[in-house]
Amino acid sequence: MLGFRFTNYIKPDQTPFDKLFDIFKQLITFTSGDFDEAINWLTELDKEYKLTEPDYTISDFIQELKDRDYIKYDAPNSGNIIITSKTEQAIRAQALEKIFGKLKKGTSGNHPTKFTGQGDEMTNDTRPFQFGDSIDQISMLESFKNAQVNNGIADFHMTENDLAVSEKEHKSQTSTVLMIDISHSMILYGEDRITPAKNVAMALSELIKRKYAKDTLDIIVFGDDAWQIEVKDLPYLQVGPYHTNTVAGLELAMDLLRRRKNTNKQIFMITDGKPTCLKENGKYYKNSNGLDTKIINKCLTLAQSCRRLKIPITTFMVANDPYLQDFVHNFTEANNGKAFYTSLQGLGDFIFEDFERNKKRNFK
Repeated sequence: MLGFRFTNYIKPDQTPFDKLFDIFKQLITFTSGDFDEAINWLTELDKEYKLTEPDYTISDFIQELKDRDYIKYDAPNSGNIIITSKTEQAIRAQALEKIFGKLKKGTSGNHPTKFTGQGDEMTNDTRPFQFGDSIDQISMLESFKNAQVNNGIADFHMTENDLAVSEKEHKSQTSTVLMIDISHSMILYGEDRITPAKNVAMALSELIKRKYAKDTLDIIVFGDDAWQIEVKDLPYLQVGPYHTNTVAGLELAMDLLRRRKNTNKQIFMITDGKPTCLKENGKYYKNSNGLDTKIINKCLTLAQSCRRLKIPITTFMVANDPYLQDFVHNFTEANNGKAFYTSLQGLGDFIFEDFERNKKRNFK
């Protein structure tokens, strides 16, 4: 449990259930959805930090989880308990709150851009009426003011030349692919890198669902191969004994974005290691020693392809080896994208800020 301080999830004036539930949600993420293991950890934490009271024990907490439909048996007459979709949503909401903080209300599903005209949302800017403008765009206050200035009060009347219309701000929809490295190095050297990555993915998905409902988010994991997962699968995501097939991840991301009709498309990639694998003619080519020219060149070629397709790639590198940073620098240059060399703790802040920044511009 290195790197976690579960006392940070204890807030004053919480009910006994809420106090334990906050910690339980984080433990479920850490244990990849294993209820029994999460409860075992919670029991150990209770012994150390005295989380429960004599009149409300861990057993009471488990019963309340059942009563509130946060857990269930995976089959009739089965003793195996699993979490429900209600818990999955609660975990995403906690990740959003923890990483991104409380969000200001905004227009659902839309991204501001620098363009105005025949758009979607009224702005404070006005301009003279033109043929073809919609009547509902006319700013009556500004039009009356123009009529008064142009024609005077004594002979007050309004002409077409007095009419002013409110500008509309274009709103763009964005398609995002989030790539998560699940190679074995994501848990090597005593550092858990996959749990923060999962938390960021859950927070980003919840952000898009709440605030930008018309956007799309596809999530890809890549090891020896790459495959798409659903948001509901994130709490259960685990690292495998894989190499890092960045090529497969990029190819799948490009394929998914090719199907999306939105003009604005982007890829976020969370990784801690160099590409070490690719697949050719149904066979794996693997090399973990240094930077393999064959694999690296294929990655750079795909980065350039994304650049031609107007798909920026933002790489979040959670490793600080100089030769790996050199690779990321070359990869970013080939794509004309961006790269952040970040700690695990700052990963969510970087992704949130970049996601919000990208919403304010048009990639076209």
